[in-house]
Amino acid sequence: MTERADDLLAAGLLRRALDGLYLGAGYAAGVFLLLIFGIMMVMSVGRQFALNIPAGDDFASWCMAAMAFLGLAHTFKRGEMIRVGMLLERLRGRPKQIAEIVALTIAAGFVLYYTRHAAQMTYDSWRFNDMAQGVVALPLWIPQLGFSGGLAILSIALIDELVSVVRGRRPSYEKGSPDETPDEFLERIAQGGGG
Repeated sequence: MTERADDLLAAGLLRRALDGLYLGAGYAAGVFLLLIFGIMMVMSVGRQFALNIPAGDDFASWCMAAMAFLGLAHTFKRGEMIRVGMLLERLRGRPKQIAEIVALTIAAGFVLYYTRHAAQMTYDSWRFNDMAQGVVALPLWIPQLGFSGGLAILSIALIDELVSVVRGRRPSYEKGSPDETPDEFLERIAQGGGG
């Protein structure tokens, strides 16, 4: 194999690994959503039969945090995250690419900042052996993993997208064609397509 072919193979493997990471995080978020549903249903129906889940509210809230943060990267890459793109939607060509790069750089900076502090909080909870204050004495770092892990995966997704846009590719979160008219945009949004 030539060096160019090796580079293409490595790039393809990296792309599949990153896409698998985002999809896996999305599936994990879905699993936590199902867990929330199961916990809430058992707690609701269980009242009729004197069945109780100790610390059920705690488990539901931990699942909710994990679901929300683990789903961020997949939602972002699929273009389903709410974005305010009033300025970006009006730009075309090189000015749009520059504006996307600036927006992604700012977003990546903020998310990396929060990721660093979330990871530090999770590490400190593990290091100091912090325990949950509820009925079940669970090490606090375990439910915090969904929070810090979801932010870490979102950071990777933002950097991935930034590198892609810097290389001149169209952002993966953009839906519709670049030549879409405002009327076509409104029609796509009315039909349920993301903005």
